[in-house]
Amino acid sequence: MTSAPAELPRTAGDLRAAGYLPRSVKAELRDNLLKELRAGRNPWPGIVGFTRTVIPQLERALLAGHDVVLLGERGQGKTRLLRTMVGLLDEWTPVIEGAELPEHPLEPITPASIRRAAELGDELPVVWLHRSLRYAEKLATPDTSVGDLIGDVDPVKVAEGRSLGDPETIHFGLVPRSHRGIVAINELPDLAERIQVALLNVMEERDIQVRGYTLRLPLDVLLVATANPEDYTNRGRIITPLKDRFGAEVRTHYPLDIESEIDVIRQEAELTAEVGEPLLEVLARFVRHLRESPAIDQRSGVSARFAVAAAETIAAAALRRSAITGEEPAVARPVDLDAVPAVLRGKLEFEPGEEGREVELLEYLLRRSVADTARERFAGLDLTPLANAVAEGNLVVTGERVPGKDVLAALPELPVLHDVAARAGVEADESPGRIAAAVELALEALYLSKRVAKDADDDTTVYGV
Repeated sequence: MTSAPAELPRTAGDLRAAGYLPRSVKAELRDNLLKELRAGRNPWPGIVGFTRTVIPQLERALLAGHDVVLLGERGQGKTRLLRTMVGLLDEWTPVIEGAELPEHPLEPITPASIRRAAELGDELPVVWLHRSLRYAEKLATPDTSVGDLIGDVDPVKVAEGRSLGDPETIHFGLVPRSHRGIVAINELPDLAERIQVALLNVMEERDIQVRGYTLRLPLDVLLVATANPEDYTNRGRIITPLKDRFGAEVRTHYPLDIESEIDVIRQEAELTAEVGEPLLEVLARFVRHLRESPAIDQRSGVSARFAVAAAETIAAAALRRSAITGEEPAVARPVDLDAVPAVLRGKLEFEPGEEGREVELLEYLLRRSVADTARERFAGLDLTPLANAVAEGNLVVTGERVPGKDVLAALPELPVLHDVAARAGVEADESPGRIAAAVELALEALYLSKRVAKDADDDTTVYGV
């Protein structure tokens, strides 16, 4: 973050002369959102799969000036969406220099700032706050206290001679310190009920109550929250008055199509090796099969982070093979998918009765995903010449220590291999690793359709045995 431009006003008088009138955070968000929409720009960079569903609902809520709760299972991008809202705030906003809260110089709200503004008048010093500092996020945990969110009496200030009834003895919590900004509370239902009660006045009357007396602060905040639908609607873990104060409830969802699922993986995964489009498609289908499986606890959901971690795992397997064999570049192949079930089963919640069958279930759904992807990629392509070549004794050995050139060397020159590579998006003159990845996918498709045999041990797979 850079420092504020030097030409910005530095006193309250300069600010007033420049026409910087106070504006609520909700009005600021509304104005900036409308500006983006009218200019045809995307106000939600990095958000995938919500364009026609979640985004219109959220935009309507912001235009209406509503506090918002996002309802959805884990890994649906709720927090990512909330953090993107920061981009709708003004890049720089004026605040009183040295004030405990980020108060507008022309609208001070704390007793100390009101007193300073009266004493200094137009000479009240102004600093500029970047929008990245106007977003506060809190994960709701059982140990969250009223003091954390709202505030508490500061014993140090009392020891300095102030009385307990003096509003200036208060140490402000997260919500007041986010004045003129956005407060996000993740997993809202996990807050204890007495903590939820403390938010009621903030959301409706916009004041705060600490230790039995009320400090009238016209707080200007947008409160946004996330919650699991089951916690929010069925278990009674959020008090009804608080639920009623949210102006909008927006349901999120997992990607609705394979393309969006792949886009999420591409965007979020930090890949240490090359992972081709066919393998990303396999992982996208794998996650979708998991979300439809009765053996998986769908109330917990299957996070998009599962597919991201799977992509990173097979990339790591390819990088390891590259280090062992010296093959460059490091390219993931279908054989690397074998690393996924054992490594990632802990990221899923299985239904009771599935104990001991977790890896078996994941391997089965992974095979289905490979078969579905191969069927889509090679539709209309006759793979019989490849099947015949393997059946005639051209055994193909692959594994975590077998370079791509050895996979290709096991097969005779076949025109169908060029077609297989093209269907996988690989050019004929590309690296052996990329072509071997496409050929392995075709061999696996032949095996799953029972047209060739396969034998596998810990680190080697042989097609044609």
